[in-house]
Amino acid sequence: MNIVTARGLIKHFGDIKAVDDVTFDIAEGECFGFLGPNGAGKTTVMRIIACFMPPTAGTVAVFGMDVAENPSRIKSRIGIMPQDNNLDPDLSVFENLIVYARYFDIRKKDAVRLARALLEFVELQDKAGVKIEQLSGGMKHRLLLARSLINNPELLILDEPTTGLDPHSRRAVWDKLNHLKFKNTTLLLTTHYMEEAEKLCDRVAIMDSGRIVAVDTPSNLMAKHGGNLEDVYLKLAGRSLAD
Repeated sequence: MNIVTARGLIKHFGDIKAVDDVTFDIAEGECFGFLGPNGAGKTTVMRIIACFMPPTAGTVAVFGMDVAENPSRIKSRIGIMPQDNNLDPDLSVFENLIVYARYFDIRKKDAVRLARALLEFVELQDKAGVKIEQLSGGMKHRLLLARSLINNPELLILDEPTTGLDPHSRRAVWDKLNHLKFKNTTLLLTTHYMEEAEKLCDRVAIMDSGRIVAVDTPSNLMAKHGGNLEDVYLKLAGRSLAD
């Protein structure tokens, strides 16, 4: 069963074609990654899937529903972990989860139970009462992950989930994402880290200039094109991720 289906997806911003005739499927329980340099179109694709913007042309269905026709129903079933910290600095760690639960009409009693369970899952239960500014960068990332799970999403969208983290914190986030994969949560992520893509992703789509230039498992891509995943990426995209 496919959780996401995109056919002939196109997105224009004025004269700029950010996404150019992209087609792909994401299966239930799969971790699917987008790799590409800045401006390749990967974040635009994810924002369309998350119902933050409509496509210019083509179709995208999530849970079998068109993103342009059923955005509210789709949003209720997905979780989003943004790249940038948008936690409320005026609230405690625990309160950030409780307030966010209101967006999904989760009852206060259930929100409290979920928040406690999620803080334990991301190993922040001892930080429940502290303010956001007292957390390290790694802790903030783990709290963003916990917040994205408050509605028990069937699809979790992660935009550069470990950017800026030290190796220890990065692996801590990987452990949590692998646990979610084990529970059959579908994961969609963008990443600049090839090791992250190799360890987490069942398949990756390499994007450049708004197009998907290759999509396959990391191992198949490496076997077909030779070298490690970074070598394959540079060969196919022709420029570094930082470009």
